[in-house]
Amino acid sequence: MLAFNVGDEEPAIILKDENVFPNIKPTIWFEVENVESDYNKLKENGVKFLSEPFQIMTGMAVEFEDPFGNRLGITDYSKKK
Repeated sequence: MLAFNVGDEEPAIILKDENVFPNIKPTIWFEVENVESDYNKLKENGVKFLSEPFQIMTGMAVEFEDPFGNRLGITDYSKKK
């Protein structure tokens, strides 16, 4: 996996190796204050996640798919605070 910073912000282009991530799909990520809290709210409202929230270098993240199969993710920067 490879990511790039853009200026002082951290929007990223993340490139993943298909040999390591066989189910890879383009993913749109949204920054939230608290992944675990939003994960629980979304799950209570019927969102089916691809995994439990997991730790990344900057905080927590989790991915899900919309009804059309588009992959989305939420991430926080809890380790930077």
